[in-house]
Amino acid sequence: MTKFHSIRDQLLDRLESMAAGEQFPPERQLAEALGISRMTLRRAIDELVAKGVVRRRHGAGVFALGPKLDQPLAASSFTEDMLARGMRPGSRVLSFDVTKAGAHIGRRLHLDDAAEVVAILRLRLADDEPLALEELHIPASLVPGLAAADLENSSFYELLRSRFDIELNHSVQTIEPTLLDADEAKVLGVPEQSPALLFERTSHSADGVPFEFVRSVYRGDRYKIRTELTLPDRLSGNERPEGSLA
Repeated sequence: MTKFHSIRDQLLDRLESMAAGEQFPPERQLAEALGISRMTLRRAIDELVAKGVVRRRHGAGVFALGPKLDQPLAASSFTEDMLARGMRPGSRVLSFDVTKAGAHIGRRLHLDDAAEVVAILRLRLADDEPLALEELHIPASLVPGLAAADLENSSFYELLRSRFDIELNHSVQTIEPTLLDADEAKVLGVPEQSPALLFERTSHSADGVPFEFVRSVYRGDRYKIRTELTLPDRLSGNERPEGSLA
């Protein structure tokens, strides 16, 4: 292990005992404590910034971000996920409009281009920290009377169940890396061009009809994807596929 990697690991060790939002000691003090140059310290902190475990605030210092939130690849709502982590979920409706579906949304929801959809932009929060931007489209005919206030600090799926008798059956979702544009970054409180995770999901009811299309961007510095992999029966035990490595 190089000296640089040793320094980086010492900083990671420090992070284990730091709370989210806690500030590192001043650069000069920290460099002296570690017995390294300030240039070496900056390089190590640059790597931690790139890993998404600390954040630099210009003129203020370096702050711990806390562990990234685990996002399992499973059908669940943001509200349920945050409650399961012991965090307080929240939503802020940034825009609420009834508009024409257009070709792209219409194709996703099996609607004519001229059909009306409710288009909602929400900021999703956990313990008042902005984590994601969610752009949601749903056929207007399915949610008569829906208002922006209905979506403040509440689970959309629970609202669909209890008020509109729409039950989520299955979803098709894609995930890809992206960079935040200036508007997205401003709302999420991070620098422009910060890495993010882009989720696009079409959800279907029990009768197979798509009832929502959602495009969400999650902060890359606060999220990671987790999936559990299980070997198929034919690969369990000692059997190996032909040509596989030992």
